[in-house]
Amino acid sequence: MDTPRYHAWLNAEGLPPFTAILPEDIEPAIRELLAVQRHRIGALEVEAAPTFANFVEPLEELQHRLSRAWSPVSHLNAVQNAEALRNAYNACLPLLSDHQTDLGQSEALYRGYQMVGERESETLAPEQRRVVEHALRDFRLAGVALDPAAKQRFKTLMSELAQLAAKFDENVLDSTNAWQKHVTDAAQLAGLNASILQRAAQRARDAGLPGWLLGLDQPTYVAIMTDAESRELRREVYEAWCTRASDQGPFAGRWNNAEVMQQILARRHDVAQLLGFRHYADLALAKRMARSSEEVLQFLQRLAEAARPAALRERAELEKFAGAPLEAWDITFHAERLQRSLFSVSQEELRPYFPMPRVLAGLFSTAEQLFGLAIRERTGVPTWHADVRYFDISSASGESLGGFYLDAYARPNKRSGAWMDDCIGAKRLPSGAAKPVAYLVCNVLPPAAGEPALLTHDDVVTLFHEFGHGLHHMLTRVAYPSIAGINGVAWDAVELPSQFLENYAWHPDVLAQLSGHYKTGEPLPAALQAQLIATQKFHAGLATVRQLEFALFDFRLHAEYDPAQGARIAQLLGEVREAISVIRVPAWNRFPHSFGHIFAGGYAAGYYSYKWAEVLAADAFSAFEERGVFDTITARRFLDSILARGGSRDPLDAFVEFRGRPPQIEALLRQSGMLSEADYAETSDRG
Repeated sequence: MDTPRYHAWLNAEGLPPFTAILPEDIEPAIRELLAVQRHRIGALEVEAAPTFANFVEPLEELQHRLSRAWSPVSHLNAVQNAEALRNAYNACLPLLSDHQTDLGQSEALYRGYQMVGERESETLAPEQRRVVEHALRDFRLAGVALDPAAKQRFKTLMSELAQLAAKFDENVLDSTNAWQKHVTDAAQLAGLNASILQRAAQRARDAGLPGWLLGLDQPTYVAIMTDAESRELRREVYEAWCTRASDQGPFAGRWNNAEVMQQILARRHDVAQLLGFRHYADLALAKRMARSSEEVLQFLQRLAEAARPAALRERAELEKFAGAPLEAWDITFHAERLQRSLFSVSQEELRPYFPMPRVLAGLFSTAEQLFGLAIRERTGVPTWHADVRYFDISSASGESLGGFYLDAYARPNKRSGAWMDDCIGAKRLPSGAAKPVAYLVCNVLPPAAGEPALLTHDDVVTLFHEFGHGLHHMLTRVAYPSIAGINGVAWDAVELPSQFLENYAWHPDVLAQLSGHYKTGEPLPAALQAQLIATQKFHAGLATVRQLEFALFDFRLHAEYDPAQGARIAQLLGEVREAISVIRVPAWNRFPHSFGHIFAGGYAAGYYSYKWAEVLAADAFSAFEERGVFDTITARRFLDSILARGGSRDPLDAFVEFRGRPPQIEALLRQSGMLSEADYAETSDRG
């Protein structure tokens, strides 16, 4: 009997053969893999004398194998979504969800981990003990102690949640891709940069149309909101963006996520109740650094008290500058002009100084200086698109540490935003070893013909952010997949490395390395560099309040869910905005309908993690500021305590090991301009 063609992908030991992953093969391949896994798990369930070696390590290997096979499928669905691939992906979601639930509810496996933890408590290494502790916790959170009927209910809910999250994402993607605006009058596009105009003209030519064809991709949306002089155009694009997948806007009702959101929230609440939690927010915190819902709300309230007065001052200053009250689609446009008037610098004017090759060289040099790395591109690697590049990462001595794919440019059928995900997780098991491989994905403006891609400084910061996540994944020294890299890391601490690395995108020495005019090679002039750095705190109050609005809305949505009333999405968002927001939004704004972080991503009841981890990151970076931002001793300590440890240690303990004390919020307030240097120094002295 011939071996099915998908075995080359399913059993790949090296990098995924993306071109060999055909939509029609995905479901049968996953079904076969799951059948093999069930057989092997069944043998482990009857192990009479489970040990870490004969029981835990084989389970780690099985989970690694499944993750390695599914990762490229899930990734392809995000970066080149097409109907056949989407259908295959969706067909596998309930299969995978059911498998994970069955695994988590296996009383035999649970008892096996208990026996290992009890019998080998004195001999397990700290990493091994952490693996067992996490597994036992996860069994409890998967409903291992539930009665049979409740277990089945839990399984059904988890399967439905996986499918609903995928549907939410699909609705957002479809509504984003569907919108276009044909423009024949150049005056309507006044203010937009040449790269955006060239792309719009090419899109029009491809469609057989004269003039320009605008899409709703992220670079185009940001450019229009920032630079389009036509207020009418800004409003139209803002409405299209903020009503995606909703009952409002140009496609009202066609891809409406309203019912999907209600069903997601109802099922999450049911899952939490089944497991004995008050609500889903409490359930989510069972794996987080924050200890209670009350602690999270107090943290957000403290930040709001510091940020809202600053945000109100900033809005008043902006409206005075504009000479009139501003609508939501006016804010970014006038803020850009105010910033130019104050600092004589703009994002679009900076593009020529940040060509992608120079930015990557500066980014890699920063990581190499800090952590003793060597990063080199490797060609000839199978990828999913011609724009994708692959890089190897090694130690200064030449030891291979891992690698990463870079998919930098926006295109149709690619999810918006930026993210890092694991392609291959790290492992060092008796069954074999694997070096970690990451996907780094952005959505910056693609290059024009014959020229490099030109980035805004915001794009540069985003690239540093995602690379910080990548370093966390690739520099791990943990042997066990479940706690290696970003795995097993508390969700509200997982943004620490990414937000930490953002700081270097603002540092003068780094800016000198990663900037160079794409035509002349001239580095960013010193005066312009100083002006750019001065913008770091510009409208920090408004930016913080915006993030707090999202965080409070998300957390209250999950903490206050009442089955008798439903989710009350619009009402809760209105209450949060009334309490802390300083920017008016129109009644037809449907931001939640495309809030993929909490409805389709991993941030449910966890969007606060961005600000929580920002406190950690600002305080961590302050340690470098005290010794020098490229101080090798401090960098080695950060690598040893944070980046290399993955989920093998409690994040608070790891932070204290690095910083010598618990984190302090004052570092973030100072970094944002909401605390003076003198007050910060006084706080640091007390600390």
